[in-house]
Amino acid sequence: MKHDADIEITFVGTRQGIESSVLPREGFRLKTILSSGILGKRGVRRWLSLCKLPVGLGQSICFLVKKKPDLVVGVGGYVSGPLVFSAWMLRIPILIHEQNATPGITNKWLGKIADKVAVSFKQSKQFFPPHKVVETGNMIREEFCDIKRETKAQEKFCVLVLGGSQGAHSVNMAMIKTLDYLSEAKDSLHFIHQTGERDVEAVRKGYAEKGFSADVQPFIYNMVDAYKQASLIICRAGATTLAEITSCGKASILIPFPHAAHQHQEHNARTLELAGASEMLYDHEITGENLSGAILKSMREPEHLKEMEEKSYNLGRRDATEKVRQLCQQLLEKSLQMNGNGKPKKNEMSCF
Repeated sequence: MKHDADIEITFVGTRQGIESSVLPREGFRLKTILSSGILGKRGVRRWLSLCKLPVGLGQSICFLVKKKPDLVVGVGGYVSGPLVFSAWMLRIPILIHEQNATPGITNKWLGKIADKVAVSFKQSKQFFPPHKVVETGNMIREEFCDIKRETKAQEKFCVLVLGGSQGAHSVNMAMIKTLDYLSEAKDSLHFIHQTGERDVEAVRKGYAEKGFSADVQPFIYNMVDAYKQASLIICRAGATTLAEITSCGKASILIPFPHAAHQHQEHNARTLELAGASEMLYDHEITGENLSGAILKSMREPEHLKEMEEKSYNLGRRDATEKVRQLCQQLLEKSLQMNGNGKPKKNEMSCF
């Protein structure tokens, strides 16, 4: 939209997803369809998910026929399946973006029918047709690319704790236990903690009772400011979070979500760990003793922390968004040539 004022974008998601609260707040259109994941579900829940597939497919076809977008972009969630397959049936150009080191089933399958496949990690390329795949990195907002230059020294060592958009109960509870091992460093520490809605009151109470300086929120909307303050980040290993961390050049302790499909968060985290940009702990390893040890080491060994930050920054792909935009532009031009049109009209929408 910044490069072409005539392009409009609609996001497609579900009512249950985080997109239903975040995207309208940012001023974007959101179309919701009926869809849910199948992997890992059994019994009635699996059958309910399967029954949603034809409904979601029908909703997607109707939406695409009505809006006539020039491009559809899928990012691998279960919503991408019916939407992208509908686009293929209607001969609308398709771009797939794979965020993780190991692709999920949806993107592996959709990569066969997509026109182009953008990947975040080099090791992902092997899963897609060579003539379609382009290594771009993972898309992030421009503000994250300047954080390293803008970060200022903090009076206290600031630990940013992120459990993902929905929070992470095991991480939240482990952090409260960790405080018992950090009592001697209490006056030198400040925590920014995103808990998710379920644990926010319990976590706030935990920090307050143990006398630690903390800003505890169910969801952090101004993530850029949180990253600027952070000396160390403790978080899950989702692809977008890792893209933000490396673009900012932040050191991290990564705790992969143990139930992620195909263990993709573990593969993501391993990439950073092998590069020396982070330390990885399995979910069952996050005790108060282990977490406090990692935090104290980062506080007491600034040279080690600085080395991790530099290696993290070197992994960052701050040009990823522009590379994906260029791919989108190429496919939009292809679409217009196929349709014999000129510049897209305002009501010809690119659909993500």
